[in-house]
Amino acid sequence: QVQLVESGGGLVQPGGSLRLSCAASGFTLDYYAIGWFRQAPGKEREGVSCIRSTDGSPYYADSVKGRFTISRDNAKNTVYLQMNSLRPEDTAVYSCYAEVNDSWYWGQGTQVTVSS
Repeated sequence: QVQLVESGGGLVQPGGSLRLSCAASGFTLDYYAIGWFRQAPGKEREGVSCIRSTDGSPYYADSVKGRFTISRDNAKNTVYLQMNSLRPEDTAVYSCYAEVNDSWYWGQGTQVTVSS
């Protein structure tokens, strides 16, 4: 079955970097849309970034453009989110998702806290 397992969250100071990983199993990720949402306390869930299934091009929310980079390693069936120049407003639970055959699948989420 489809499974997504995230790792790489943690506590980082403003201006710092983190790399999130999402290891996928049960499907081959280069054929499907895969990406990241985040949700901060008291806020709505926000789509952060994804790799489109149509042409493999990346999408970024305006709030992270120029700071975050999404990539995938097909050999490892893993997608990454490199987050640079982190800000306190990036603090949230980050969840990996995949859209496989018209169904959405989610990882368990990983906490990212940006604070001095």
